[in-house]
Amino acid sequence: MVPNSSGAPWSPPSIAPMLAVPGPLPVPDTDWAFEAKWDGARCVLTTTGDGTVRLTSRAGNDVTMTYPELQALGGVLGGRGAVLDGEVVVLNASGRPDFGLLQRRMGVVNARRAARLALDSPAHLMIFDVMFLDGTTLLDSSYAERREALSWLGLEGPHWSVPAYVHGQGAQVWDAVVREGLEGVVAKRLSSPYTPGVRSAHWRKTRRMETLDVIIGGWTQRNGAAEGVPGAVLVGLDGPAGLRYAGSVGSGMSEHEIAELGAYLAVITRSTSPFVDQTDVVGAHWVEPRLVAEVTAAEWTTAGRLRHPVWQRLRPDLTRLE
Repeated sequence: MVPNSSGAPWSPPSIAPMLAVPGPLPVPDTDWAFEAKWDGARCVLTTTGDGTVRLTSRAGNDVTMTYPELQALGGVLGGRGAVLDGEVVVLNASGRPDFGLLQRRMGVVNARRAARLALDSPAHLMIFDVMFLDGTTLLDSSYAERREALSWLGLEGPHWSVPAYVHGQGAQVWDAVVREGLEGVVAKRLSSPYTPGVRSAHWRKTRRMETLDVIIGGWTQRNGAAEGVPGAVLVGLDGPAGLRYAGSVGSGMSEHEIAELGAYLAVITRSTSPFVDQTDVVGAHWVEPRLVAEVTAAEWTTAGRLRHPVWQRLRPDLTRLE
């Protein structure tokens, strides 16, 4: 493929990102490629070949102004028109994606503030697919063919890279991801086309989850329910100074569990928070820290809160009687 011979900019189409379905790692895995799942925000980058770059979120919103450090990719691609798929992340001091740091960048449209944040918490685009290149759509090309085309672009820079994938060996990739503390694994069928905006079984995501036993220190009322029905519980973990607040858990509870939990909470009420740190939860009802629950979570935020916690079960065997 060559630059536009007429000298006019390319006109790449608007392409919505292809989505993965949640599920276990595929077995057998000989027909699959495995990539790390990055803890960031999905981003489609479009360049017309004249140095212009447009960044679009998964929801189709223009986020070009939000990440000014990524606009230099237009110059790197020279006269090439391309549509690239990737994930915007912000790396912490250990070189791992930190969603809490990324949240500071998201939604910023003021150019001066975005430029300042780009210096303090620079974004990095993990590029893992190419859907259009130099006037030709690659949507019907296989994943393997698209990745080969992507590799030829040589996109390695201070704020972008093309992470490698592994053919087969899903279990080994999973072990490496867990060891490095990354979010999970995305398995992609080597023969799969790119289907814009579709959650396809040809792409499968498996998230690494952490299981914890947490202490219930409060709850919030369920919207639209009778008084005393919990919608979420406020949980914490023991620390050197006492019970430290770890977040709110509202998803995963069955109606039976909610009713049972409401009855338990009603008899251990207290007037003050049992947490040693500030919670700032509107409408919180406090309880004695007696009940223990098992929850899963994707990771910890920089503020020390559980990210995407999901209720698993009450642990009556761990109830604190004193």
